[in-house]
Amino acid sequence: MGNYKDLQAYQISFELACIIHLYVQSFPKIEQYSLTDQIRRSSRSTYANIVEAYRKRRYPKYFISKLSDADGENSETILWLDFAKRFNYMDEKTYIDLTSRCSSIGNLLNYMMKNHDKFC
Repeated sequence: MGNYKDLQAYQISFELACIIHLYVQSFPKIEQYSLTDQIRRSSRSTYANIVEAYRKRRYPKYFISKLSDADGENSETILWLDFAKRFNYMDEKTYIDLTSRCSSIGNLLNYMMKNHDKFC
């Protein structure tokens, strides 16, 4: 079955977290310990939960639960992106790119949860 790094959801979420990590360095200093920290944490937690789910995939309920956690963190990332866009910390093009990556991750996670038997 390979390993978690072969999962498309992992690949996209890891890349997104890396992009966000670098991008938020341009946010105002006032956001350093709030928005910047929150968006980094939620984007990292998305792929971390995917890894945890995959490692425990022999337990289908746990697998689905951790993927659900990943989906929640991914949704939180979108929330923080919305906030950053609202306060003009990012341009429209970047916002669209990052939120579309989040949407792709969400779609993949939902597929994995609905078809967990293909992964477990």
